[in-house]
Amino acid sequence: MKKLFLIVMLFYALHANAQESYAGPEDTKVEMAEQLRSSGKIYVVVAVLSTVLLGMILYAITLDRRINKLEKEVKE
Repeated sequence: MKKLFLIVMLFYALHANAQESYAGPEDTKVEMAEQLRSSGKIYVVVAVLSTVLLGMILYAITLDRRINKLEKEVKE
């Protein structure tokens, strides 16, 4: 659980740092993003990316637990 907390805090810190360091023009608009947002498809993209990221995190956690279990069995 401590590892998970550290990972989440690392991502949060990197995200906050990226937001602060962005100094691009405010009036610049990305045409593709505006089109996806206007049609509502941006939510599908965000949902798919979130699902993939969540799946990868859950897989890493379960893999870590299995490895720890095997390491304990080897020690005994």
